[in-house]
Amino acid sequence: MNAFTPAIAIPTMTSLELTDFINDDRKARAQAVGAAFPSPGFARLEHKHLLDKVPDVLGERSAEFSANLPDAYGRPRRGYRFAKREACLLAMSYSYALQAKVFDRMTALEARETLQSRALTPAEMFLQNAQAMVEVERRQIAQGEEMARLSESVETLMVGSMTLTERPSNSESITHIRPRMLAKYQLPARIVDLVMRQLPYSPKPAGMVRNQREEALGASYAVFWTKDVNTTFARFVKECTRVTATKVTHPDIPERFTLAPGVEVRHG
Repeated sequence: MNAFTPAIAIPTMTSLELTDFINDDRKARAQAVGAAFPSPGFARLEHKHLLDKVPDVLGERSAEFSANLPDAYGRPRRGYRFAKREACLLAMSYSYALQAKVFDRMTALEARETLQSRALTPAEMFLQNAQAMVEVERRQIAQGEEMARLSESVETLMVGSMTLTERPSNSESITHIRPRMLAKYQLPARIVDLVMRQLPYSPKPAGMVRNQREEALGASYAVFWTKDVNTTFARFVKECTRVTATKVTHPDIPERFTLAPGVEVRHG
């Protein structure tokens, strides 16, 4: 960079902005299926709940992004100011689709800062227009895929709208799946939850079962066919890459995690 080239500002996203971004996404998804927002299937995220989640996602580094976010009256408000990577990690903890949208948002901000920092050459302008067309097409494809996933979700909800009074045979709830996968693969509960809920091939619920305990107050829980669960985890572990005797990685999970020695995985 020479003395006449202005510095390019690094875009950030505050925890307040990320909260609004997540709620706007949930509202759009609710409207897409004709649901109200907020509603049981599309709850509103509170800023304080996102703040509670930051240390779990970013660990000790969360303090590096702590920021004072004054309200409309100038009163101090605890919050965070995230760089692109950290904003994407937080978004991914809610869903991979949301992570992609935050990534696109931050990438667009980076591009805008770059454009504002200097004038483009004709070749760069041509390249920018071509990239913009590619981005539009990519977004259209992504939106189509998202709508397809939403349609599947609605279908699943409709199928499971009749609450069962008892758990069907050959099915199990997440509270049964976690200890079973721990015993079989030594997978931590948080990894089991990710596999069951956030992977492209996560199993669909077999139905909803009413909790008969009095203290449950009529609540219900999802159950899954045991066969589907076994198939899902067999595929998942084969996609893992072993980095130590007991630790592995997976393309869809941004951390190392435990997997029992001797379990067959793909070769790095």
